[in-house]
Amino acid sequence: MQEPNALANMKLTKRRQATGFWPRLGIRMLQYKYMYFLALPGIIYFILFKFVPMWGLLIAFKDYNPFSGFWGSPWVGGKHFESLFSDNNFYIMLRNTFSINLIGLVFMFPLPILLALMLNEVRHEAFKRFNQSIVYLPHFLSWVVVASMTFFILSTDVGIVNKLITGSGRESVAFLTNPNYFWGMITAQNMWKEAGWGTIIFLAAMAGVDPQRYEAAVVDGASRWRQIWHVTLPAIRPTIIILLILRLGHMVDIGFEQVLLMQNPLVLSVSEVFDTYAYTHGILKGQISAGVTVGMFKGFVGLVLVLVSNYVVKKLGHEGIY
Repeated sequence: MQEPNALANMKLTKRRQATGFWPRLGIRMLQYKYMYFLALPGIIYFILFKFVPMWGLLIAFKDYNPFSGFWGSPWVGGKHFESLFSDNNFYIMLRNTFSINLIGLVFMFPLPILLALMLNEVRHEAFKRFNQSIVYLPHFLSWVVVASMTFFILSTDVGIVNKLITGSGRESVAFLTNPNYFWGMITAQNMWKEAGWGTIIFLAAMAGVDPQRYEAAVVDGASRWRQIWHVTLPAIRPTIIILLILRLGHMVDIGFEQVLLMQNPLVLSVSEVFDTYAYTHGILKGQISAGVTVGMFKGFVGLVLVLVSNYVVKKLGHEGIY
């Protein structure tokens, strides 16, 4: 004779099979109504500030004029996309954007992981918190302050580095106006400013590792390095993979303020990116449709990169973002 729980499960399964999608959705929402009420403020926020403004993407298909308004502006189809792709600077911007992001992915992405591993190994709690506060601090500085500090350190006339170079009898180096240094300088700024802040997620993931794993590793004779390699890193691997996928989705995004502040006519060939192009044409030249077109192109490329990277990760046997 079947148990009561098994009979109840069978009846519930038949009831679900007999109803359609919307009735089942209604039953599920009633069953978890308090959870949906809890998520309601966040849902309303995303609807009002993320989904509703998406109607503005239609500006990319119009010759938008603020005086004519959204509905009064003429429809031009894919004209602005053709102008973007046929622009002489398009491939230069594509090269600069991907190159800066690729360098950042190689050098910047592993840095918070290494820094989090080092902080996690600090056993003195007060000293650990002090170090965390120090490495978090640069994140709260604006890019204006960071650019000013860079100028103060690297400029040819007042820069500390060049004063040391000239003091040793050599010629000063034009760090700020030499195109060969621009990508590395942008990456170094990002590493100094954001590496500490990026450790928060990895430290949280490490805090969730079961202590019994470390105890078992100690019993097996594993050193601290072996514990990091065989216990800590495998435990935070899902977090690393998810953040990597999300990072790949921003391969066409660069900090606009950072690049704009460090940009000058002598390094324009390596500093012109999609964000500065959208600012120049969309704001300074009043071509709002062109700026929206750039944003839409960036969003599409980011979506494709996320979908492809998530597919590859799942094919390799790991968990993706969905």
